[in-house]
Amino acid sequence: MVRTLYVGNLPWATKPEDLEEFFKEHGEVVGSRIITDRETGRSRGFGFVEVTDEDADKMIETLNGADFQGRALTVNEAKPRANE
Repeated sequence: MVRTLYVGNLPWATKPEDLEEFFKEHGEVVGSRIITDRETGRSRGFGFVEVTDEDADKMIETLNGADFQGRALTVNEAKPRANE
């Protein structure tokens, strides 16, 4: 199984590869993405990392509040998107 983790408080210049490398130190990463503004294409300061189910809780516990490029990350399980 794969679980999706929300990652907030990212530096604007963060790329998906940066997130993957950082999270791979703590378990298996399936994929990652940075959310960007539709009009400007700039990062919105958060993203998502898909990880294996067995590593998810450990990553949340270890990486929530961890320093990433000078910023304290917010890491928790992603909530399903509400229907708009």
